[in-house]
Amino acid sequence: MSRSAQEGALIAVGGDQVRLMTRVARMYHEQGKRQSEISDELHISQPRVSRLLKRAVEVGIVRTSVFVPPGIYTELEEALEERYGLEQAVVVDADGAHEDVTPAIGAALADYLSATMTGGDSVGISSWASTLLAGFGALKPFRAPVADHVVQLVGGIGNPRVQMQASRIIGLFQAATGAEPILLPTPAVLGSREAGAALLGDPAVADAVNAWESLTLALVGIGAIEPSGLALESGNAFPDADRQRLEAKGAVGDICFRFFDAEGSLIDSDFDGRVIGVDPRVLKAVPRRVGAAGGLKKVPAIRGALLGGWINVLVTDRAVAEALL
Repeated sequence: MSRSAQEGALIAVGGDQVRLMTRVARMYHEQGKRQSEISDELHISQPRVSRLLKRAVEVGIVRTSVFVPPGIYTELEEALEERYGLEQAVVVDADGAHEDVTPAIGAALADYLSATMTGGDSVGISSWASTLLAGFGALKPFRAPVADHVVQLVGGIGNPRVQMQASRIIGLFQAATGAEPILLPTPAVLGSREAGAALLGDPAVADAVNAWESLTLALVGIGAIEPSGLALESGNAFPDADRQRLEAKGAVGDICFRFFDAEGSLIDSDFDGRVIGVDPRVLKAVPRRVGAAGGLKKVPAIRGALLGGWINVLVTDRAVAEALL
């Protein structure tokens, strides 16, 4: 409220009323007195005290200010939500240019899940995301089960040593939330479309495929066109020839090995038909789709995921948030 507008409002109220309003406001906000105490001391009714306090806000006698603590970036979060139509953005203080942002993003993801999972969710998880591994490692167990199922969204059979890490992602989430795990016992990428189609129809994977249709929450990493270290070690990274063909078609990143271009459109390729994982249309129908990723190298991939509607909640670092804006 401008100064002239406030002066006009106070004149309209009247001097005696303004004096009483100011007295009540000081007693309540500065002296910490309850409304019932103010009522007794000033010999006015408690409903009138309540009305005076409300009016004191309306005419500018009482003004509310919010102190934003260091390391909290609500303005950035709100700007991301408005720019990309997100349900929620979570921005953490990490240097996306010079540091490994994974631990900070993982901790922020754990905080977000602790605050927003209240029970009854059926959760899909991409099993090769290092941010999810960090997040679930930081997730404290809930007192009661908050998820019915946790479902693997993309195949995960590869190098046995790193396969243990993929299984650990599911296990950590299950242990914290009480969810019943539904695994996808297949490789992430097969050699041909025909093999992929046949395996998706196999009874051994039917439980996971059917469960995808009823997910209420998806938790995914966002990959750049260059495969992550975890994927390289696992044996699930695809050959350079595949990557080059995807790049030639404009691919900038992936979610669950589904590659998309800078605008978020799915890349139509032979590779896509060889992936054993959730169909993009099924994934985008999940009500809450949380993407956790950071580091400036991933900005094109994260922007594509946002523009394409692959996710509607983003957990990222400050440098990436600024670059996206």
